[in-house]
Amino acid sequence: MKYGFDNEKYLKIQSEHIKERIAQFGNKLYLELGGKLFDDHHASRVLPGFQPDSKLRMLSQLSDQAEIVIVISALDIEKNKVRNDLGITYDMDVLRLREEFQKRGFLVGSVVITHYNGQSSADAFRQRLERMGITTYYHYTIEGYPTNVALIDSDEGFGRNDYVETSRPLVIVTAPGPGSGKMAVCLSQLYNEHKRGVEAGYAKFETFPVWSLPLKHPVNIAYEAATADLNDVNMIDPFHLEAYGKTAINYNRDIEIFPVLNALFEGIYGKNPYKSPTDMGVNMVGFCINDDEVCCRASKDEIIRRYYTALNHFAQGEDNEGEVNKIALLFKQAKIDTSYRKPTVAARERAERSGVPCSAIELADGTIITAETSALLGPSAALILNAVKYLAGIDHSIKLIPQAMIEPIQNTKINYLRSVNPRLHTDEVLVALSVLSTRDENCRRALEKLPELNGCQVHSTVMLGEVDHKIFKKLGVGLTCDPAKKKK
Repeated sequence: MKYGFDNEKYLKIQSEHIKERIAQFGNKLYLELGGKLFDDHHASRVLPGFQPDSKLRMLSQLSDQAEIVIVISALDIEKNKVRNDLGITYDMDVLRLREEFQKRGFLVGSVVITHYNGQSSADAFRQRLERMGITTYYHYTIEGYPTNVALIDSDEGFGRNDYVETSRPLVIVTAPGPGSGKMAVCLSQLYNEHKRGVEAGYAKFETFPVWSLPLKHPVNIAYEAATADLNDVNMIDPFHLEAYGKTAINYNRDIEIFPVLNALFEGIYGKNPYKSPTDMGVNMVGFCINDDEVCCRASKDEIIRRYYTALNHFAQGEDNEGEVNKIALLFKQAKIDTSYRKPTVAARERAERSGVPCSAIELADGTIITAETSALLGPSAALILNAVKYLAGIDHSIKLIPQAMIEPIQNTKINYLRSVNPRLHTDEVLVALSVLSTRDENCRRALEKLPELNGCQVHSTVMLGEVDHKIFKKLGVGLTCDPAKKKK
């Protein structure tokens, strides 16, 4: 797999930049952390070489100065909002995040429940946290937020919120997902710190959009595709352009809120230390791209992947037509269509010839491998076998898993587990391959090639089940599916 991002350089210059920002504000900085911290797979897909836990590894260099505050919205608790990538609710993710941070040596100081307005579900969650010994605070809904600056910047606004006790120079404010109220928590703390005689600072650490790349760079367009459900729009930062005469990229929500932030800073401190929303950021990721062509191609693949994901959700009955249409418009900006993705074309061509569901994978060397549904195997299971055989130099005619072994598994699925689909899924094929590898050299060699699928791209002409999705994700494969349901 070709890399386009220098991860080691990123770890070095990003931590140094944050240290400089802490020093700028008298050794007390509230750092709003956007995006995912230790499982940022979007960044690793569009910036090949960026590791999913790069931000966490970078912040680990500051762990002795830092503490974590986790934010969750009472509104998300009430509606049991789910993280689509993990399949767990936001309240469960708060506990997961806390555990993951602590395992890596971070101090997790507290949890803040925002948008609180007496919700019983929020009260129950707070009681649960406090039974676990987790300090929990409420931040209340403020009428007219964020435009009613007079109310926000008062004892009836931010002053009404619980003051979050912190003990470290760097307070990292993070959350399970967007819209949780991270920025409001940071600004509320600035207000309440000021009342206590502490002149704390605020900064934003968000990877995308990349402010130092052009507006229509594929990496930035891929960010719009990833946030199409939020309707985020990348824009040239007009405040930055006016202040410095330089073009910088930000997104609509930060640009729209900046006049309000400016008024709040002036209300709290008498002046705003930042001249633009871009100034508030500390992101250095754009300076660590060392192969722009690799990142451009990966980003275009990601735009198409997001499109198919939205299409699949729409086909399953979700009301997300606007998301689908927005990503379709982004195709024009990126100057691509679905045929840009080579495995998509290959899978469809084979499906047209065979008349059955098919799949295709583009390997790191550019080779395209295809597979089709058979009486024994689903297209994804067959594809993995075909791909690892190619990578291991095993002749395609050799059957790694004999039919005599597959048939008893099918019998169990149909007669004992009452499955309607007798074909083996990807997980079942990999288990069978593992069992055989103890006495079959070809199976052992094939299994050893699984890591080489990381970063490869796959397309299926039918929507795959949850099991296949999870296997491809664990293998690090970028998957897309046509919005067509399998026939029994």
